Amino acid sequence: MIADPQLNPAAVELGSFFRQPPEAVWRALTEPDLLQRWLLRPTGFAASVGTRFRFIIPESATEQILCEVLAVRPYEQLTYSWDYPQAEFPARWVVDWMLQTQGRGTRLLLTQTGFDIKDRRQRMVRNAVERSWKRSVLPRLGEVIHH
Repeated sequence: MIADPQLNPAAVELGSFFRQPPEAVWRALTEPDLLQRWLLRPTGFAASVGTRFRFIIPESATEQILCEVLAVRPYEQLTYSWDYPQAEFPARWVVDWMLQTQGRGTRLLLTQTGFDIKDRRQRMVRNAVERSWKRSVLPRLGEVIHH
């Protein structure tokens, strides 16, 4: 099997398909009440470039993820920074959601960048993050979109 030269081994890149239209997927990505059901509780979030907001970590009085909206194209793309300063190994990532109509549904591509895979710890974090998106977060997103 030949590796795709377009793929970035330092990035988490995951595709999902949902039978709902892009508008339904977009709502799950941008409406705070829906975001809280599958990802984390946002405070101050708006799908507008330059908006700074926070994701609150459950069961923690002090931990939060600091974010800034970097790109918005309604029903097509949402990109934000993801800065977790309280982590054991603080990191700054970029999370990008691309939506594309496919038949009557939506193809969703999640790309998370900012990992330094030359560093063993960062490689381990990247792999753990990918597993988390795949095994728990994206399936919860699917449940929110389907209801």
